[in-house]
Amino acid sequence: MAFFRPDEQLNAIALSILEAARSKFPSLTRDKIAITWIVYDPPVVVNTGGALSAAEFWQYPVRGFSYRGMERIYPASIVKLFYLVAIHEWLEGEMIAESWELNRAIRDAIALSSNDATNLIVDALTGTTSGPELPAAPFATWKQQRNIVNRYFKSLGWEEFESINVNQKVWGDGAYGRERAFLGEMMENRNMLTTDAVARLLHSIVGGVAVSSQRSQAMMQLIQRSLDSANFVSYDGENQIAGFLGEGLPTNARIWSKAGWMSQVRHDAAYIEIPDLQPYLLVVFTEGKDNSQNKNILPFISQAFVEGMQKLSIA
Repeated sequence: MAFFRPDEQLNAIALSILEAARSKFPSLTRDKIAITWIVYDPPVVVNTGGALSAAEFWQYPVRGFSYRGMERIYPASIVKLFYLVAIHEWLEGEMIAESWELNRAIRDAIALSSNDATNLIVDALTGTTSGPELPAAPFATWKQQRNIVNRYFKSLGWEEFESINVNQKVWGDGAYGRERAFLGEMMENRNMLTTDAVARLLHSIVGGVAVSSQRSQAMMQLIQRSLDSANFVSYDGENQIAGFLGEGLPTNARIWSKAGWMSQVRHDAAYIEIPDLQPYLLVVFTEGKDNSQNKNILPFISQAFVEGMQKLSIA
């Protein structure tokens, strides 16, 4: 059972937004977009500073909408959210030691979306390193270790995580050696996520129940974005606001988010607060070269959801 309950009003608003987006952007065909939208009606149980225990938090119902929400899609840098939660779990359980260098990598992986920093985190999580191809037996051991993050998320027992794959590093030019072999001949072992899975993970972070309340707060600090597009420019020139959901928000909004982009996808996952409106969570994945290069799609969708929230009645 999904962590949110379907809602007729949300369904009507979201479907009209999808229709408007497809009309404005013809390349955004039905199979090139996925959306999960969660609305937090009073009493709002997220961004409370960790006031609720996990047992209490998961008892509060939320209403939502999902379009192709369980469709497996290459996540690009959205996967870094999963590695962020995992590294905090490892640190909390003292499976690895905290260090200045690891903390630097965690910050750069999320705030700046650094691939190099993320890959150090993957090494720390799994005890593996990149390098030349390995003989069969050592490679089997290596692969077993690299799947430890998958096993962690599967152990949570959440149905949204049943089909995901989070065992790959993130690359600029591409994988080589044992990393390329691990991807599979047809890259069938790529990282894969769904908008529902990302929404549930982000829901747990903003709810203060990802790993612990203190660690959830630390994660929230890393994913909070300034709507001033000059802040936190990533290494490739993107800033996770311009061309993403944050660009479609009013200037008095607050946003906590993680974007993902490459030549074939453009995604964003955000928790948003706007004065006088209910807080909400929005995850949008778009696929296809035309859509990934179009920096107007996600801001258009985001602005439409703001307008939808203004029409929304409290459940």
